[in-house]
Amino acid sequence: MRTDLRTVRLVLAEPLRISRSTMAARDAVWLTVEHDGLRGHGEAVTSVYYGLDTATLLRLLAAVDLDRFADPESALEALPRVVPDAPPAVTAAVEAALLDLVGKRADTPVHRLLGAPAPPVAATARTLGITSLPHAAAEARRLAASGFGIIKVKAGAPDPEDDVERVRVVRDAAPGVRLLLDPNGAWTLGQAEALLPRFADLGVEAVEQPLAPGDPETLAALAERSPLPVIADEDAVGLEDARRLAGRVHGVNVKLAKCGGVRAALRVAEAVEGSGTALMLGCLTASSLGLAPAVHLADRARWADLDGHLLLAHDPWSGIGGTDGFVRASDRPGLGVTRADLA
Repeated sequence: MRTDLRTVRLVLAEPLRISRSTMAARDAVWLTVEHDGLRGHGEAVTSVYYGLDTATLLRLLAAVDLDRFADPESALEALPRVVPDAPPAVTAAVEAALLDLVGKRADTPVHRLLGAPAPPVAATARTLGITSLPHAAAEARRLAASGFGIIKVKAGAPDPEDDVERVRVVRDAAPGVRLLLDPNGAWTLGQAEALLPRFADLGVEAVEQPLAPGDPETLAALAERSPLPVIADEDAVGLEDARRLAGRVHGVNVKLAKCGGVRAALRVAEAVEGSGTALMLGCLTASSLGLAPAVHLADRARWADLDGHLLLAHDPWSGIGGTDGFVRASDRPGLGVTRADLA
């Protein structure tokens, strides 16, 4: 099997400000695996939070050795040996490329390879960053008019009252939408205890990672007495974290780039099943290629937050929808995405 790497710049339509940073663009590295005339594709994106820059991703992906496997099916089966000790984002990208190729060889979409008979369709949240009140209101009206039924509001401004007012204007501008809140770990325990009842009164459905990561016991204790559901994100990286928090928080946010891919996500889903902890499928800002593997799992989650491709000024891939508020897995073989310049 032959592999190829390509780096592209993904520019956001507008800078996204969250509690710890503001992002205007990031690099993506595309991995292509070719075998018997067919190609499978996967994507890994840079992340300051996860310590992955472009050079690191290129080095790690270039080290992936698929030549020793007779076909992509055997490489996929042996994935832990293909990428030993690699960061989860690299594992996820290699798995995605292999799944895409295996699906194309079998003339089968990825969701069927994973056991789902019909292409998953899910309402996705659309993220609003920390921004001015007039802009937040205008965006909320525009998104609601476009068909979005879920808006996720980023929180964690220096003055928490700004967060309260931003949620208030979004609620007034789009009274029919469901609201999620994400401070990205910006609040102290005291702030969270004071603020969560106010956000519950404003109709917020759930809050992601209100406390700084690193103390899951305190997060679980907060969830027990919170007036609205608490979803662990930065404190729920992989399987062991999910097992530790199962039944103790209301949800865990599974991102393929932090847990290691779709099969790792399925193991997390199995670990929390029946515990009272629901699944949220999240993402990093990425192209439709990067989002596609998660979309093939989207019907397994209570909350889908799969809008990373919608934040881009130009998405170089297509095939998962989302502009009307719903992401849809394709029924085409493999991941079902197409590169715009090859369409």
